[in-house]
Amino acid sequence: MKIALVGYGKMGQMIAQAAKRAGHEIVMTIDVVSDEAMVKVSQGDTDAIVRAVKSSGAEGIIEFTHPTAVINNIKALLPLGLPLVVGTTGWNDKHAEINAYAKEVGGTLMTAGNFSIGVNMFYKIVEEAAKLMSEYKDYDVATWEMHHNQKADSPSGTALEIARRVQLGYTNKTEIVTDAFHERPSANQLHVSSTRCGNIPGTHKVFFDGTADTIELTHTARSREGFAVGAVESLVKLDSAIKTGKLSKGALYGWDDLYN
Repeated sequence: MKIALVGYGKMGQMIAQAAKRAGHEIVMTIDVVSDEAMVKVSQGDTDAIVRAVKSSGAEGIIEFTHPTAVINNIKALLPLGLPLVVGTTGWNDKHAEINAYAKEVGGTLMTAGNFSIGVNMFYKIVEEAAKLMSEYKDYDVATWEMHHNQKADSPSGTALEIARRVQLGYTNKTEIVTDAFHERPSANQLHVSSTRCGNIPGTHKVFFDGTADTIELTHTARSREGFAVGAVESLVKLDSAIKTGKLSKGALYGWDDLYN
C-alpha cells in the first residue's frame, strides 16, 4: 500500500519504519518541524498538506501530529476520499462533529486512543474486571496513567478509553474527573489521574480498592513500536473493509468496528 504520513516526528518515523517492514511504501512524509520530512509546511497550512498528499499518489493516510492541529488536518484530508487513520489523541469531544463531517463529504477515517494490540486486550480485561468488581460495594475504583514529558494531552486517549470501559461495569460512576480533587469525591465520580515524566512510553493502572485489600491491573508499554505497527495494520484493514463493503464510506470508526 502507498502511504502518506502527516506528522513526521518520532512517532511518524517509527510508523514509517513499521510500514516498510510490512512491505508498504511511504510515498509522502509531511511535517511542520522535521527537516527529515519530504515536505515541510507552515503551521496550519492545510492546503499545502492536501497538495502534498495529492501529488504523492498515496492510497491511504496516517495522521499523527498534535491535538491543536488534528481537527483542521482531518477536515482538510477527508474530502480526498482516501482511508485515513488518525493517531493523534486529545479530540474525543469532537468525534460527533467529525463523524457528521465525514458523512457530509464521504470521507472515511478510523481512530483509537491506542493502536497497540496489548492495550486493546487490556481494555477488554478492564471491562470484564469492572463488571465483576462492581457487584461488591466495598470496592471503589480509580485509574492512573504516566507518559513521557513531551506528550501534549492529559489524560491520554488510552486513559479515557479505560475509564469508559470501567463505567460499563460501574454504572454509578457517571462523571469522569481528570483534575485534582480539593474536596471529598462524590460516589458517582471516577478519578482519572495523570503524570508526565521523562521518556516513559506509557503506563496505565486500574485500582479496585476495598477495606481489606487492593486489586491492581497494569499495562506497561516498553516502546511505542506496538502503536506504530497497529496504526499501519489499521490503515490496511480500513482500506480492505471499505473495498469489501464491511464498512461504509462516510463515517468515523473505532478499533472495535475494525477488529471485531
